[in-house]
Amino acid sequence: MVGEWCDITLGDFVALQRGHDLTESERRNGRVPVMGSAGQNGYHDTALAKGPGIVIGRSGASFGQVHFSKKDFWPHNTGLYVTDFKGNDPLFAYYFLKALDFDRFNSGSAQPSLNRNFIYPIPIRVPKPIEQKAIAVVLGALDDKIELNRRMNSTLEAMARALFQSWFVDFDPVRAKTDGRQPEGMAAETAALFPDALEHTADGSLLPRGWLKTNLGKEVQFLTGFTFKSEFFTDSPPGVRVARGMNVKEGEFFWGSQARYWPEITPELEQYRLQSGDVLIGMDGSKVGKNWVRVRASDLPCLLVQRVARLRPACSIGENFIWIAVGSPTFRYYVDAVKTGTSIPHISGGQIKSFEFVRPPKNDNRIFKCFESLVAPLSAQMDKNHAELETLVALRDALLPKLLSGELSVTETH
Repeated sequence: MVGEWCDITLGDFVALQRGHDLTESERRNGRVPVMGSAGQNGYHDTALAKGPGIVIGRSGASFGQVHFSKKDFWPHNTGLYVTDFKGNDPLFAYYFLKALDFDRFNSGSAQPSLNRNFIYPIPIRVPKPIEQKAIAVVLGALDDKIELNRRMNSTLEAMARALFQSWFVDFDPVRAKTDGRQPEGMAAETAALFPDALEHTADGSLLPRGWLKTNLGKEVQFLTGFTFKSEFFTDSPPGVRVARGMNVKEGEFFWGSQARYWPEITPELEQYRLQSGDVLIGMDGSKVGKNWVRVRASDLPCLLVQRVARLRPACSIGENFIWIAVGSPTFRYYVDAVKTGTSIPHISGGQIKSFEFVRPPKNDNRIFKCFESLVAPLSAQMDKNHAELETLVALRDALLPKLLSGELSVTETH
């Protein structure tokens, strides 16, 4: 262990205060982040706390969650915020507080509650500020790179979605050709694949000439998962990970403590073995219609579970078209209109297969192939970024307790 560590209390480390009320009607347009129990929840024109700062969720579902603001901010009354770091490094304090198990210090009963006077006596052990700063630099650099990868993937996804919207929803290339213009930013050979006019169909829709309406059931290989007996799941390997509804979360797999494993892939389970490029849709829950993922190679091997739908590319449309289509606002609006159930909303396999979109004539898949050729490099880069992100998260999570306890010194990480 390098450097001197001190035994103090949490109250000696930071001073906390309950945040301030700010109703929706009281908010004014501005650039000051409003920091609440679950993190930033909007903006205001006035700051009540200097950045960098920390907010801790003090009640409800966000109890004990710790959030960091680099900028001046408005601390909302749903959280406690640090009013005095008492000479300690703010970023180190963020990581240190984030690592504390506040569940042990719940001062409420039915509703979890965090009382500053209840947690001030907690004994802690921290290094001197100079080593705090060095530790924060290491962890902060990892978090900055993780966030950069996330922003890069958001940008790449937005590019793919913009192309999908332009070609298959707004029909921009067709409209340009109708006006006698070359479609902007498009190669001549690609533009030649699109018709030069829109026409009304029998149901009144306005589609590119020769295009038609179709649905997912006609265009993809569709399957719902196997009914596993959950009592035979294990919480850790060995075994094969299973993709349950709770793991499918708004474009990403959510594993962590929710990961479950099945002993092996027996012959009768082979059809439920997932492949890279499969698109999964969660069929139940409050966010039904929003919960989908595209399976990456790093997610495999993995088995499909009951109440999760698998969409696999068929002979015409590809995996990138599928994941963009089911992640679109149009799909969410469709699910909102057809879902059933009140306490637990759900959709059926038939409803998923009935989701409509438009396509070129059945005997002409050249536009789909062209779309895939343009979007595939974007999704490949997203997968690369995501794999790097997972490595960085694992490294940060492994370093965090060792650095914050003094088991590992910063000098040993260089």
